[in-house]
Amino acid sequence: MLPDRPAERTSDGGRWPALATVPAGRLRGRVAARIVRHAVRELPLRLRLPDGSTLGAGGPADPVLTLHRPEAFYQRIGAGGLIGFGESYQAGDWDADDLAGLLGVFAANVTTLVPAPLQRLRRLHVVRRPGTENATADEARDNIARHYDLSNEMFELFLDPTMTYSAALFDGPAPAAVPALTDAGRLAGELLRPDMNDGGAGLELLRRAQERKIDRLLDLTGVGPGTRLLEIGSGWGELARRAARRGAKVRTITLSERQLAYTRQQAELAGLADAVEVELRDYRDTDGQYDAVLSVEMIEAVGREHWPTYFSTLSRLLAPGGRVGLQAITMPHDRMLATARTQTWIIKYIFPGGLIPSMTAIRQNAARVGLQIRDDLSFGGHYARTLALWGERLVANASRLGSLGFDETFRRTWQLYLAYSEAGFASGYLDVHQLVLSREPLAAAT
Repeated sequence: MLPDRPAERTSDGGRWPALATVPAGRLRGRVAARIVRHAVRELPLRLRLPDGSTLGAGGPADPVLTLHRPEAFYQRIGAGGLIGFGESYQAGDWDADDLAGLLGVFAANVTTLVPAPLQRLRRLHVVRRPGTENATADEARDNIARHYDLSNEMFELFLDPTMTYSAALFDGPAPAAVPALTDAGRLAGELLRPDMNDGGAGLELLRRAQERKIDRLLDLTGVGPGTRLLEIGSGWGELARRAARRGAKVRTITLSERQLAYTRQQAELAGLADAVEVELRDYRDTDGQYDAVLSVEMIEAVGREHWPTYFSTLSRLLAPGGRVGLQAITMPHDRMLATARTQTWIIKYIFPGGLIPSMTAIRQNAARVGLQIRDDLSFGGHYARTLALWGERLVANASRLGSLGFDETFRRTWQLYLAYSEAGFASGYLDVHQLVLSREPLAAAT
């Protein structure tokens, strides 16, 4: 493990934006209070107020949102909508006994939370994302640093020993997504959440599932002895090392300085330094020809305006007869279009400059450069399970965050991020696809 104690880590500056103070504006707060109280009347949850009274249609098995500071909670929502809702959790205005389950209720009812007459006022809460956040290569590098360069040791608190930060592929089917919840308290409960209090068996389950995911992608792209492989987005190097053990000659590129150092060190420790070349390089500045070009959950950070360049780069770097292995988080196309220019809580605090694509956008951009999808595995339920394990490990190791220089607001931010993502996959709002693309002509129909 690399010594890793950067100074800029807390919520009051540095690598990520400071949490907004409680905004002024009591009128908006009162309007938000009425909307929230109206919205929860028929939802399978309970809203517990400081005086002990509860609102909502939930029963004993459904999640509970406990309000500590109602006025601040409503004012943040009134000023910032969904961003304000997230900020109110970061600030400690409320808590939940089952955070992922609670967020799953909202994800499943997102279109009915606000009464129809008031939905026209939504534009007052919609904030445009910064126009210069991902316009240049330098800005792209800054975006990556704000997330992936926080601390290798911090990521070790919740990832498995392979340090793989993408959807795992478990043995057997994962539970199906639940698009319409009647028992929302169970959404991220026992159906999706493996037991982490089992003496390490859950962690070993996750490690094997991550290896299975990587091996499947290497198998489908034909990676073996002598394969010239380019990986766009190194992560912490597990894919590169597994490919090198197969006899491939690996070049892996990243914009994260901490991931670069970690990946190089681990390749050396594994005796694979001659087979794994690690570079701090933008994909747009990469040259060469490769039998396999792999990129796992990196497209989400590219930005919509750069997707044509990203796919043309994949095609340009692919040798004749080669294959592209692409793993991508996706959302429905209409939702992608609706959020493409909108600032969200995730974009503001977790992944600046990014956008989750739709499968339609992937197919269209790939087709423009002559790439066609040959294999497509959708496994969003497995991502919900992965995130459940990450979330439980982060909670279990939360006491160690302080020794790494992270404050309480940071802890709440990351717990909300993991639970928010888990709810998205468990509800079917999000999906993840493992894709194989090539320029080979389609086989003639028989």
